[in-house]
Amino acid sequence: MEACAAVEKEVDRLTSKLTSLHEHEQRSLEEFINAIQDIKRELSEAPADHKLSSTQVMTLNQSLKRIRDGVSRISTEHKDLHSSVSKVGKTIDRNFISDFTAVLTEGACEGEDNQRLLNEVICEHFLRQGMLEIAEALNEDAGLNLSQERKEPFLELHRILEALKNKDLGPALQWAEMHRERLSEENSSLEFRLHRLYFIHLIRQGNICQREALLYARNFAPFASQHARELQSLMGSLLYLREGVENSPYSHLLEPIYWQEICDVFTKDACRLMGLSVQSPLSVCIQAGCQALPPLLSIRQVMLQRQVAGVWSNKEELPVEIDLGHHYHFHSIFACPILRQQSTHSNPPMRLVCGHVISKDALSKLSNMNNRVKCPYCPVEQMPSEAKQIFF
Repeated sequence: MEACAAVEKEVDRLTSKLTSLHEHEQRSLEEFINAIQDIKRELSEAPADHKLSSTQVMTLNQSLKRIRDGVSRISTEHKDLHSSVSKVGKTIDRNFISDFTAVLTEGACEGEDNQRLLNEVICEHFLRQGMLEIAEALNEDAGLNLSQERKEPFLELHRILEALKNKDLGPALQWAEMHRERLSEENSSLEFRLHRLYFIHLIRQGNICQREALLYARNFAPFASQHARELQSLMGSLLYLREGVENSPYSHLLEPIYWQEICDVFTKDACRLMGLSVQSPLSVCIQAGCQALPPLLSIRQVMLQRQVAGVWSNKEELPVEIDLGHHYHFHSIFACPILRQQSTHSNPPMRLVCGHVISKDALSKLSNMNNRVKCPYCPVEQMPSEAKQIFF
């Protein structure tokens, strides 16, 4: 972030200078044009055989000199602008390191299996984005041979989302009715929201669709207990079909936000039922990496300057703590209250017989000569073998 701030500061300085230069040049050009027009008007008003007086000649020479000086000044300022532009490039080169190998795990992308997994992740990302031709080309070129069954969930998801973006509720409604039981188990409101949107589409037409809207309202019967207040609002809008719902207290029902909302709701529910993450794993990794990379490069540079590069020998363990924010918390994390360390596969959380939880390393260090462990929070003692590993 510091590197971005430094570059942004330099860009702001350049933008300010460019704006100031543009305004100054604009004023100078207007002054030149006005001076030339005054001279031209004065000459045109004089008789054809009129000779210029010494005062007029001097005025004309002064005007020409002022114009030449102004043009020369503008040219010099323009040259100075080039140096400011080059400073931006130098600032980028100085703050952004192009060599990322210092923070890469050796061999992470080497080997046939690793390359295949990486290609599959990229291919699935293109499928999620609806870039079907690119995904198919990668599938063939990389020899992934992804089966149609594996590609079908992404294709169906994209097809329905495209229909929703075009305000076509048919495919989404069909999908929701087909998966009604599973959606109900997840307490999803997707099907109700889809029916509500179609009902709003009908009442938007006015009296001409009044009967059709009343008949369609029967689809709300399964959702009456869960969405009573929303149904009351929908039914109340029927009273204003003649005047137009847009001119009624229920005009908020016609806001476009409901169409934007339904795409997000469908994506979340569909991904949950298909066993897919809502966001593309590749996008999440890239976004997390962009946040984590600057501090890692900074600490690496500090290590090199202090000649302690060997301290960070294990690339699987970060030398500093990097907080990516709660948006990137996907799993429960246990930190040992004794050693103040996060649990790992080799150092898992262990539950004592009294119910308190500490790490495996802390359990080993608390063991006394009699091979017994006293809980650090209560007087209960136990054998180390009585502790049970906990899985989050």
